[in-house]
Amino acid sequence: MCEMNAKYRLDTEENRAFLKEIREDLLNFGHQFPSPGGGSYYLGDDGTPWKDRPRETWITCRMAHVYSIGTLLGHEGSEALVDAALKGLNGELHDSMNRGWYPGLTADGTILPDKQCYAHAFVILAASSATLAHRPGAEELLRDALALYDMRFWNEEEGLACDTWNTEFTVLDDYRGLNANMHTVEAFLATADVTGNDVYRVRAERIINHVLDWASQNSWRIPEHFKKDWTPDLECNKEKPDDQFKPYGATPGHGIEWARLITQWALSVPTFEEHTGVVGESFLKPEKYIAAAENLYNRAVTDAWNVDGAPGIVYTTDWEGKPVVHDRMHWTLAEAINTSAVLYRATGKEKYAEDYAQFMQYLDEKVLDHVNGSWFHQLDRNNQVIGTVWPGKSDIYHALQATLIPYSEPSVSIAPAVAKGLHA
Repeated sequence: MCEMNAKYRLDTEENRAFLKEIREDLLNFGHQFPSPGGGSYYLGDDGTPWKDRPRETWITCRMAHVYSIGTLLGHEGSEALVDAALKGLNGELHDSMNRGWYPGLTADGTILPDKQCYAHAFVILAASSATLAHRPGAEELLRDALALYDMRFWNEEEGLACDTWNTEFTVLDDYRGLNANMHTVEAFLATADVTGNDVYRVRAERIINHVLDWASQNSWRIPEHFKKDWTPDLECNKEKPDDQFKPYGATPGHGIEWARLITQWALSVPTFEEHTGVVGESFLKPEKYIAAAENLYNRAVTDAWNVDGAPGIVYTTDWEGKPVVHDRMHWTLAEAINTSAVLYRATGKEKYAEDYAQFMQYLDEKVLDHVNGSWFHQLDRNNQVIGTVWPGKSDIYHALQATLIPYSEPSVSIAPAVAKGLHA
């Protein structure tokens, strides 16, 4: 560590300045996302909208979320950008007949079919962040999104969320998945932080307990895909291993991301218990959750970081930890930066600070686009830019959060932490 450039090391002024520079570049990069109807265009390599691609709800929500944070940080123009995204969520992306939100619209305005838990979790996150930014209509959007989610996606008996309905909410697909549940935990923790309604913190715990049960029985590699009865489907998409949202095998980036969310939840427990008076076995033992988060993180990093002759985190592995898809995705690195910092804050273990510095160096040398801005979204195993899974630079959500979470209060969701001044 003593030989590492100071700008890569946690808790140095140089690192804080480096992250601030990246953050401003990201916020500037994303300004062209709004379409006339408010739905987010998919951004290209230089931030120019790719208008021939669908305007998707999850991207629109992410942009509403990051520019809500931009508003809280005082980034010029952020308020108008949040309002544009909210216009899309209240307008062209909203299903006024069947309720809920379409996955998106094609370039010619055709509605994309189905209703996705993943997208609806991001509507909640976007609305909660926009509420903190005091944007018009945000509180109403949050209320409506929570009500719809509670009605259609949350299963109180199972303590998990389902995945996909048809557009009319009359047929529920048999697939169950953890990606949507992971972003549900993110959205629920943000909701609890913004509204004070800790019902959502309890729900997050229920999802987390399921995930840890499955992971602990599987060498801390998290099953991603499940059948209707929540039986793991470990062979799902073996014929399409690099699928955008349902790749085959273990996804180390998700193990890393889950570790951060679990740590956040665990660190919030003492405050929750004091506020509600609820005392349970898990509430009395937050340290066991942090230890489990360490297991998830360390398994993922061991399996995926620098394992194939070049720096980077491989996208997926098989169930023995052998790489399957060697490509490096920018979001995985962003989560590695976040979680290494959060685990260092939670445990004080120098190993995590050392990991953070290595991830930051790799970001600077390979993943930051120093010419066009933002981060390259996909690199091959030789760290050459490719676009087979993630062409262009769809949004700035993962990257922006990685410039903030390392210096924010780890028990609080990122937008509330910025709003409350809990970001150094």
